[in-house]
Amino acid sequence: MLLVLLSLAALCWSAMLGEPTIQCGSETGLSPEWMVQHNLTPGDLRDLRVELAKTSAATEDYSILMNISWILRADASIRLLKATKICVTGKNNFQSYACVRCNYTKAFQSQTRPSGGKWTFSYVGFPVELSTLYLIGAHNIPNANMNEDSPSLSVNFTSPGCLDHIMKYKKKCIKAGSLWDPNITACKKNEKMVEVNFTTSSLGNRYTVLIQQSTRIWFSQVFENKTKRTSTAILVTEESEGAVVQLIPYFPTCGNDCIRRKGTVVLCPKIVVPFPPDNNRSVLGGWLPLLLSLLLVATMVLVFGIYLMWRHEKIKNTSLPTTSLLPLIKVLVVHPSEICFHHTVCYFTEFLQNNCRSEVILEKWQKKKIAEMGPVQWLTTQKKAADKVIFLLSNDANTMCDDTCGHNEGSPSENSQDLFPLAFNLFCSDLSSQTHLHKYIVVCFRGADPKDNYSALHVCPKFHLMKDAAALQTQLLCATQHMSVGKWSQVCHSSCSPL
Repeated sequence: MLLVLLSLAALCWSAMLGEPTIQCGSETGLSPEWMVQHNLTPGDLRDLRVELAKTSAATEDYSILMNISWILRADASIRLLKATKICVTGKNNFQSYACVRCNYTKAFQSQTRPSGGKWTFSYVGFPVELSTLYLIGAHNIPNANMNEDSPSLSVNFTSPGCLDHIMKYKKKCIKAGSLWDPNITACKKNEKMVEVNFTTSSLGNRYTVLIQQSTRIWFSQVFENKTKRTSTAILVTEESEGAVVQLIPYFPTCGNDCIRRKGTVVLCPKIVVPFPPDNNRSVLGGWLPLLLSLLLVATMVLVFGIYLMWRHEKIKNTSLPTTSLLPLIKVLVVHPSEICFHHTVCYFTEFLQNNCRSEVILEKWQKKKIAEMGPVQWLTTQKKAADKVIFLLSNDANTMCDDTCGHNEGSPSENSQDLFPLAFNLFCSDLSSQTHLHKYIVVCFRGADPKDNYSALHVCPKFHLMKDAAALQTQLLCATQHMSVGKWSQVCHSSCSPL
C-alpha cells in the first residue's frame, strides 16, 4: 500500500512540475507502431526492477501485486520515446501471459529530469501467485523496424511462499495458517515426561505434536476446534532436554502440508516454596525504612561535604598564577662572528631564558645539524619554527673577545662560518612585508646601530640593553598568539620583571 501511495505522490508531483507522466492500460497484441516504418527509434531501457507490493481493498482481503520500476537511458533518442510496453509471463502449474502499455503524457525535452536525476517510472499491477517463476520483459515504443534488432530488457522473478513477510497476507496463506502464532513452550517435567503448551487455531481441529531427539521420535495428538491455550504431556524414554518440538496442524486448505511450527525443550522452572514468617524478621522489617532513611541522609551530607572541599580546592588553584603552564617562546638569535660568544651572546641568552620564558636557538649549539642540513636549510627551518628572530648587534669596542677569552670555544677564531650575513640575506625579503615584519627584532648593546651593509634592519623594532630590557620582555612575552588573550595579558603585566 505504501508503494502505491508513493507512486501516486510521484505522479502528482511530476504533473505539478509539468514533467512527463505515464498512463498505463492493457495491450496484449502487437503495438500499432509495428506496422509503421520509422527512420529513428529510441534506445532500450537502462534498468528494470521488480518487487512485491501489498494492497488491500477491504479488511483481511489483501492483494499481492508486482511493483515494476524502470529507468530510461539518458541519450538523445529519448526525444523519440512515446511509450514503454511491459509483458509478464508466469510459469507454474499453468502458464499466464499479460501485457500493459504505459504511454508518456508529454514528449521528453531533456535526457534527465530538471532536478538532475534520471527519468524513473513505476507501475503496480500483475497479480502474484505463490512460488511462481515470472519472466518480465520491457521495450520502448516506437520499437525497431521489422528485420532489425529490437532493443529490450528482461528480468526473472520468483515469488516466495507463505513464509514471506508479504506473501503471508495472501488469502490462501492466511487459510493455511500463515498469521497463526501458536507460541509453543515445551519443558521437561522429569526424566520421562515433557509438557508442551501452545495456542490452537479456529482454522482446524486436529494437531500432532512431535518431539525429536536424534533418531528417536515421540508424539501426541491434540483435538481442539477453538482458539485457546492447550497443554499436552508426552512420555519420553531418553534425555529430552534440547530436543526439537514440531507442531503439525491439519487445516482444510492445506491438509497434511500445512506450515509447521517449531520449539525447543527446556527444563521446567522450579516452584519456590515460601518460608514461614519469622518474628525477628518482622521486627527488622519495621526498622528497615528508618535505617534506610538515616543512611540516605548521611550519604547526602558526605557528598555535599566532598563537593565543598572540591570547590574550595578549585577556587584556590584558580587563584594561583598559571604562568608556569604557558608554553615557551622560541627565539632564533643571529649575531656577527666578531661578537664575543661568552661575554655577550651567552649573557643575552641567559637573560632571555631566565626573564622572558624563551627557548633560544643558536647556531653555536647546533653545529652538527648545520653540517647535516647545510646552513641555508638550517636557517630556513629555524625561521619557520621560531616565534621571533633577533638580530643581535653590539659596539665592537666593548664586545670583541679580548685576551681573557683565549682561544677557547666561543672565540671568533673558533667559528667556522659567519651565518649573520647569510641570515640577513635570507630574511631580508620579509623585512619589506608588513605581514612578516613583526617577527623580527634588533637588539643592540651599548648604543650600537646596524651598519650600512645591514641598513634594511632599520625598519625592525630596536631595543637597547639594558635600557629597554622591560620593553623587550613585554614584546617577547606577547609574541605568540597560541594562548588566550587573558593569560598573555597576565604574563605581560605581572610575570616578567626587568633585569
